[in-house]
Amino acid sequence: MAINSYKQDEAAVKKSKFATIPRLFKYLLRYKGRVFLVLLLMAFGTVIDLINPLIMEKAVDNYIVPGDIPGLIKIVIIFATLNILMILAIKFRMLIMAKTSNKVIQDIRQQLYDHIQKLDLKFFDSRPSGKILARIIGDTNSLKDIIENAVTTFIPNLITVVAVMAIMFAKNVKLALAALCSLPLLIVGVFLISIKAEKYWKAKRQKSSNMNAFINEDLSGIKIIQSFRAETETDKTFQELVWADRKEFLNAVRWCDAFGSWIDLCWSVGTMALYLVGIKILGIDNVSIGTYIAFGSYVGMFWQPIMNLSNFYNQAINAASGAERIFEIIDTQPTVVNHPDAKPMPPIKGDVNFCKVTFGYDNETDVLSDVSFNVNAGETIALVGPTGAGKSTIVNLLSRFYDIKSGQILIDGKDIREVTIDSLRTQMGIMTQDNYIFSGTIRENIMYGRLDASEEEMIEAAKAVHADDFIRELEKGYDTKLTARGGELSNGQRQLVAFARTMLSAPRILILDEATSSIDTKTELMIQKGIASILKNRTSFVIAHRLSTIQNADRIFVIDDGGIVESGTPAELMAKKGAYYNLYQKQFA
Repeated sequence: MAINSYKQDEAAVKKSKFATIPRLFKYLLRYKGRVFLVLLLMAFGTVIDLINPLIMEKAVDNYIVPGDIPGLIKIVIIFATLNILMILAIKFRMLIMAKTSNKVIQDIRQQLYDHIQKLDLKFFDSRPSGKILARIIGDTNSLKDIIENAVTTFIPNLITVVAVMAIMFAKNVKLALAALCSLPLLIVGVFLISIKAEKYWKAKRQKSSNMNAFINEDLSGIKIIQSFRAETETDKTFQELVWADRKEFLNAVRWCDAFGSWIDLCWSVGTMALYLVGIKILGIDNVSIGTYIAFGSYVGMFWQPIMNLSNFYNQAINAASGAERIFEIIDTQPTVVNHPDAKPMPPIKGDVNFCKVTFGYDNETDVLSDVSFNVNAGETIALVGPTGAGKSTIVNLLSRFYDIKSGQILIDGKDIREVTIDSLRTQMGIMTQDNYIFSGTIRENIMYGRLDASEEEMIEAAKAVHADDFIRELEKGYDTKLTARGGELSNGQRQLVAFARTMLSAPRILILDEATSSIDTKTELMIQKGIASILKNRTSFVIAHRLSTIQNADRIFVIDDGGIVESGTPAELMAKKGAYYNLYQKQFA
């Protein structure tokens, strides 16, 4: 597995964080009541925090210096009471905001998941499942702190910085200018550092996505890896991905740490300038001790929020990278959608017509070109031909997993683009070579075909494909629990469970895409009668490489070179001694 195969998707759509972050915060508007309460608590705490230095100034100048102990006790009680209330307000607002941020993350994750469910197969063809998983879990988790701290950290600290500046200038302009003299230095430094930090945080999230995608696919294909003894190669690839992730993380952290160091430097310069101006220029006798203490507190109250805001900015950069990737998917529009005037598909009889259908998975190469054929209701059509000829493409187009470039696909005379997708697919059953088994009981897996089916209908579907016999032999029968992909069952048993699931859905058009490839010949012969009874009066398309399995088909279409090169009954095609005859002879030679 080459590491380059996990580099796709790194060139995410670049958007300014100033556009992404506000869009993220719009989710908070759904919880205006909670946010408003948090803002009230925040305002209460911020006001108390701002008047604390003024209380200390009054305590020193009016009570400590004159020696007024009773007055000092009163002001200390007031000071303590206000600060206890402030602490309680902070705790309460943090609790409310934590619950709200978790709810927002849940909303974003649900919207992302719902949107992904609506995207067509073209989207999934171009993205490893691990990268999609990283968006749903990793990227959304990275947003929690930024959403929570936007209200509990960013707003109060920003207000504090502005209010402190106003109070300092109101009390003494010269001392205020001295304390804030390093502010221009701070702005220049933060601007330069933020450019680098943003670059590395974005790269870090991309590398993490690559690593998650590799882990997901590596574990999914562990049997292949072990059978080919490729552990060393995959371990090497994993190490490269881990080190790439680590490198970008360390780069980002180094530049983020520079924020704190730069702010500390500016803080120290401002503090020294404050006392230098106060003592050497204004003179110690011109400024009261209480004012010096108050200004010293306000300097700390100015620079500490700046430090907090820099940390918030680092979070915002990291969150912006994750948010961009989430919104990139949310903004991706499916290419297969319902027409504005689409109507529900009436009960399908089964007539299928392809009229000069042309299709390609990209704009350069056509897999099918001007394909036309008619299928009557109830017919069983076998599709044969070399790998990549377009057999699966035909049934995918019929199910409208992709939209054709030109031509028409009609079912019962209705263009499938003019009916709703749900009403079309609910009347179609699809069986593939690798039908997925979900974690849960065998009963739940079969009932997935039709959730409102009765127990009797479910069992009848299992009996029809001869799955009932082996299921009842299991210790818990239909209540046997399976893990994802059904590792507890043999390949043939998994296929039979999937067969029963499809049969329970009672499709009007049935598609079998190499559906019996995992079933041994003996088992396949057993279920032929069951399949035949279920296929009766249903249009079906059967894709099979084993030509012995399609001898009962009404017609066979030989697919090659982007079209149908031969069609007819098995006997007719054998008598013609053309493409089908050659395939048959090669297979049974």
